[in-house]
Amino acid sequence: MKRIGILTSGGDCQGLNASIRGVSKTLYHHYGDNVQIVGIIDGYRGLINGEAKELSREDLSGLLTRGGTILGTSRQPFKLMRVIDEDTMVDKVAAMKENYKKLKLDCLVILGGNGTQKSANMLSQEGLNVVSLPKTIDNDLWGTDMTFGFQSAVDIATQVIDCIHTTATSHGRVFIVEVMGHKVGWLTLYAGIAGGADVILIPEIPYDINSVIRTVQRRNEMGKNFSILAVAEGAVSKDIAALPKKKKKQAMAEMVYPSISYQIAAEIEEATGQETRVTVPGHFQRGGSPDAYDRLICTRFGVAAANLIINKDYGKMVALKGTEIVAVPLSEIAGKLKEVPPDCEIVKQAKDLGISFGE
Repeated sequence: MKRIGILTSGGDCQGLNASIRGVSKTLYHHYGDNVQIVGIIDGYRGLINGEAKELSREDLSGLLTRGGTILGTSRQPFKLMRVIDEDTMVDKVAAMKENYKKLKLDCLVILGGNGTQKSANMLSQEGLNVVSLPKTIDNDLWGTDMTFGFQSAVDIATQVIDCIHTTATSHGRVFIVEVMGHKVGWLTLYAGIAGGADVILIPEIPYDINSVIRTVQRRNEMGKNFSILAVAEGAVSKDIAALPKKKKKQAMAEMVYPSISYQIAAEIEEATGQETRVTVPGHFQRGGSPDAYDRLICTRFGVAAANLIINKDYGKMVALKGTEIVAVPLSEIAGKLKEVPPDCEIVKQAKDLGISFGE
């Protein structure tokens, strides 16, 4: 009897359940009654504490369209994985290895983003059989062209921008839509272009507020009495970006506004006198059912992960390269961030449309 563990770690997103389904159904199809799927509760925390439940075929019913994760999730920072907890004195890595053995797992399937993949690679190096799937709405995982959850989040962020257009034009206002993305701007870039934003601000391209203001003023001079800005929550001004790391962190901590979008709004309104509003869709971008693209890619990732298990090809993450699903070594992708290259084709095309990046 094969026993395969599955856990979902980090922030939730659309497609987690669809991926669980893809892996499990493929294994059941291959092994029949000779496989048992073991769901680890609440991510790495569940593996540390030995909390798990066996999943039946019936548990997989209806998962393709269901948002969230039936297993629960938690955030367990990679940098703390080898730190002994002072309250419980638990050695997290040793506990995870021990519970892997107690659960009699033949392999552990891990669904998660950057921090999760680093921990997955660590467990692989510690001798556990690990296979992982790339999950994050940020699409910032190295080694894959696309992560699951990203396209569904793009759809939601784009819909927000679409809806903002009507009220912005009605009232002649400037609207800022703050899109998720602390370190990378893929989500803001895609949604900004798809939603017809006039300005897109992302972490990889520090902005000059005077350039942003000039864009708004030029639109007013052209008779366009509204402007839409898609701003990543991690967007940063050129002045702040030029500071040493310690001073940059201090400056961000001392910001008097709830977020960078509110600061930009205040600066635009002061300079132009035009009413400026901020909309923050927040966790709406993570919620709801996966769209058709994510249902498909999650299913393909799940099947590919199951085949790695069947072939005993461990220590790999399934990934999308072009139109093909491939497997990449965890050791090659763990800890690497896939940022938006400022000179990439999609940024150049956005600029050709007249979209400002505040440079």
